[in-house]
Amino acid sequence: MEAVEANEPRLIAFNIYANEDGTEASGVQVHPDAASMESHMLLLGQTKIADAFEFLEQKEGRIEVYGTPSGRVFEMMKQITGSGVPVSAKTDHLGGFTRCDAS
Repeated sequence: MEAVEANEPRLIAFNIYANEDGTEASGVQVHPDAASMESHMLLLGQTKIADAFEFLEQKEGRIEVYGTPSGRVFEMMKQITGSGVPVSAKTDHLGGFTRCDAS
């Protein structure tokens, strides 16, 4: 996680959560745009991302994208997750907002 924080200044949030017994885990990333997500995937490289997806498979994980990924990001996800991690995208933003500073 330190590499992500140090090398991705545009990434708004990067968090990982697990349930108490460690059988389920979720990662939450908030990017300002599709280019930031693409940069994230390129930075981590295929090997580290493949390791993350292997972890997701063991935890019955899935990938959910909220927003519209670039064609390149979506293809990278499909290629890497060919091992069986389901990927879904919810591209129709119906409303809402993001606060970066709650003060």
